Amino acid sequence: MRGLMGRKVGMTQVFDELGNVIPVTVIAIEANQITQIKTMEKDGYKAVQVAFSTTKANRTIKPAKGHFDKAGVAYRKYLREIKVKDTDAYQVGQELNADLFAAGDKVDVTGTSKGKGFQGVIKRHNQSRGPMSHGSHYHRNPGSMGGSSSPSRVFKGKKLPGQMGFARVTMQNLEVVHVDAERNAILVKGAVPGPKKGMVIIKEARKSQEK
Repeated sequence: MRGLMGRKVGMTQVFDELGNVIPVTVIAIEANQITQIKTMEKDGYKAVQVAFSTTKANRTIKPAKGHFDKAGVAYRKYLREIKVKDTDAYQVGQELNADLFAAGDKVDVTGTSKGKGFQGVIKRHNQSRGPMSHGSHYHRNPGSMGGSSSPSRVFKGKKLPGQMGFARVTMQNLEVVHVDAERNAILVKGAVPGPKKGMVIIKEARKSQEK
């Protein structure tokens, strides 16, 4: 499995050979560096630990400084593990760039969705409102909370107001439309979660591996 970290730049559109418009999300790939390699003999699984987004030394805790110094890598803000089938193809300090993927590849993109704060059921769960005419006391409420005598309780899982957004979301099986190796950017068909400048993880699509 291949994987990278990047930043969501925003959405735009490109044209294919037939002139069809394709909506794409541009993801900027700052140089990803490998800081550690997990092996089956030592750790019980195979993976590479990747660092992303340079940061200042005074914003890095001492344990992380020692970890980066050991790997010979500049201080980074994010560390993530990506499982791989073969660790022999990687080495500590190696840089991973946008050319890790190619046009036509299928990828899964994971990010943190935009936070919407505390919202009611109409916005959070797309429920319908009550009548807005004079005399109605039911407008944007969540509905019945259960019978008075039976069942005399609210069922588990009832859709109620609460925190909306700011959750880990994965968009699966997206197509890589174009890879700009010169600018170190990847164009992915469709939308990906998160705001502009938000950190996202691009991995080889799980569904394509299962086939």
